[in-house]
Amino acid sequence: SLLGQILDHWFESEPLKATLATDAVIGAMASPHTPGSGYVLLHHVMGELEGRRGAWGYVAGGMGALSQAIAHAATARGAHIFAEKAVCHVLLGRDGEAQGVVLQDGTEVRSKLVLSNASPQITFLELIPQEQLPKDFVQRIRQVDTRSPVTKINVAVDRLPSFLAAPNARSGQPMPHHQCSIHLNCEGTQLLHQAFTEATHGHTSSRPMIELCIPSALDPGLAPPGCHVVSLFTQYTPSVLAGGRSWDEQARNAYADTVFDCIEDYAPGFKASVIGRDILTPPDLERIFRLPGGNIFHGGMSLDQLYFARPAPSYSGYRSPVPGLYLCGSGAHPGGGVMGAAGRNAAQVAIKDFRHL
Repeated sequence: SLLGQILDHWFESEPLKATLATDAVIGAMASPHTPGSGYVLLHHVMGELEGRRGAWGYVAGGMGALSQAIAHAATARGAHIFAEKAVCHVLLGRDGEAQGVVLQDGTEVRSKLVLSNASPQITFLELIPQEQLPKDFVQRIRQVDTRSPVTKINVAVDRLPSFLAAPNARSGQPMPHHQCSIHLNCEGTQLLHQAFTEATHGHTSSRPMIELCIPSALDPGLAPPGCHVVSLFTQYTPSVLAGGRSWDEQARNAYADTVFDCIEDYAPGFKASVIGRDILTPPDLERIFRLPGGNIFHGGMSLDQLYFARPAPSYSGYRSPVPGLYLCGSGAHPGGGVMGAAGRNAAQVAIKDFRHL
């Protein structure tokens, strides 16, 4: 399951191998040489989109439009959605079963079933009193490896990046390569391994792996005419920097400058086109989105944290030690990625149980 071996078997071109390798280490504090990395690549090419196997797609209007589509489907069938209402804890009955949730403003919402798509850490370590859970289960949830190498940088630019390898057309209109995922600093798997090694020592990668997407090249409504939004998915950045230093403003800007310098080498003029940037380091991703350790999958997609062991052995079937409480997010089987499999599976288990209540 070593990714390097799989790619060597099928391909000769080092840039092609390294580009494919990015999907094996995406969101993971791992190198293409890490055992088990082959699975993460498989995970990212599973499924299909409009009949095309392994294809990915942009969501018109931005990723939030997907959440809105699911919300509209739910409300059309009678669901009530309360946004911006923080849950304080899960309400438990006399026998330790879930009976609803308590909101931060004190409101009690009674229910026979509670499904949580928050991470296992928030669900079981923050929303449930620890004495209500088996000790070994709590220990397992605490031990989940949530290290994340990802720093996400959102950029606003006043013109389309023009790459040396494929200069822009005179019209300035997006070309085919602007409409897909552009991989930089991926000329060889050794580069990715080097970037990983630096992060394991507490340093940000000097040549980070960069996945660059320009959603506005496909969906012009995302930016004013002639302008674009560029989404940079970069790694590797440790959660805590060497010497226990935290990610202050200086550290964040220094890393972003490294990323921008790299892009400038491929697309001269990029830095001059930037009119705004938003830098989200692992601690930022944890603070804003409550992703444990900033991990986009709620926990590493390593073989010891997958299948029957996700989130914990004997609790991979969406049920939890609390009767009536189900886990339906990325921390449940089969893990992260925008596919909805965990939610669909959890809903089916919950419906089955609901019939017997």
